[in-house]
Amino acid sequence: MKTITGGVCAAKGFSAAGVHCGIRKNTQKNDLSLIYSDTPCTAAAVYTTNLVKGAPLTVTKEHLLDGHARAVIVNSGNANTCNADGIDIARQMASLAADALGIDSTDVVVASTGVIGQPLDIAPIRDGIPLLCDRLSRQGAHEAALGIMTTDTVSKEVAVEFTLGDAVCRIGGCAKGSGMIHPNMATMLVFLTTDVAISAEMLHKALSTDITNTFNMLSIDGDTSTNDMVTLLASGAAENPCITEEGEYFDTFMRALNTVNIALCRMIAGDGEGATKLLECSVSGAKDETIAKAVAKSVICSSLLKAAMFGADANWGRVLCAIGYAGVPLDVSKIDVSFKSPAGEIAVCHSGAGVDFSEQRAKEILLEDEIEILVKLNDGDASASAWGCDLTYDYVKINGDYRT
Repeated sequence: MKTITGGVCAAKGFSAAGVHCGIRKNTQKNDLSLIYSDTPCTAAAVYTTNLVKGAPLTVTKEHLLDGHARAVIVNSGNANTCNADGIDIARQMASLAADALGIDSTDVVVASTGVIGQPLDIAPIRDGIPLLCDRLSRQGAHEAALGIMTTDTVSKEVAVEFTLGDAVCRIGGCAKGSGMIHPNMATMLVFLTTDVAISAEMLHKALSTDITNTFNMLSIDGDTSTNDMVTLLASGAAENPCITEEGEYFDTFMRALNTVNIALCRMIAGDGEGATKLLECSVSGAKDETIAKAVAKSVICSSLLKAAMFGADANWGRVLCAIGYAGVPLDVSKIDVSFKSPAGEIAVCHSGAGVDFSEQRAKEILLEDEIEILVKLNDGDASASAWGCDLTYDYVKINGDYRT
């Protein structure tokens, strides 16, 4: 398996585009994106657990009932959530894209991201779709990735190549997400494409299984968004023997999918609103995976710990505090904690108690852009990882006037 370029267009049969249509005031930023497959695809999606859901999710769920799709239309700048006409607007988005592409509207995935509770005018979308379709190309992945960004500071794209028997296969993806991100799912949109031939049932099983270890282990600020969605389209263009059951090929596909999703998780976490550091909490030695996940998420969600990481303060007590309220049974007297970064590693807690360490050395380690919080529970063989970012002054500034 190797990392390649191309994002959502890396897989055979996919093209993409992104344009500015007028939803966002900044004319230099794309706000409408399209991903398209030359042929019908099997499709799967997972959605936010928030009871308040964006209208596009309702429409997309309807469209994916048959397990198939062919295109994704998505806008940024407006979430189309809590609007009286939201469902109608989302359906119009699908119909307009379908008419321009010559496909059925039920084969279109619809997504929106941006401000909640603001009416979404269909006019700029209607006027922008012809140009969007004209710009569809195998090189359009980056423009599409730019079009789904809101407070993101960088686009998020990745792709990998692997083999299933003699067939060369690819999975690519793009994501947006910076704030309002918390398990389960986040204010993130993730669009994944693959040329693997796989049944809709197995595709859904792969995606729903993998997110429990990837996107559901991601937290920026403790808020679960209304528009979160991860979609996966499979064109079958790689012409591998179709995956219809578990086995060697399905396992290989799962490893490739996990590689892509972890990479996107890390990109989202590292680009959290106002963030200066990517945080990863790795828990090992847990009695079972449920305990490992609960501990990792509790640590990465701690506002006090996140603030300490912003200040490069090796306040390991905040790690123990977060572990203590994780709500799972464990022996605190067995816990070891250390901090690690490209600058090195330093142990700060052993058997539930502090150890002598150099504060200066710890600060050098915590001043890096990527920090690992290593927690050893010393009570079993299970492990888990969670991702997040530090909590900074800029997070408050960004969200203090996000709507206005």
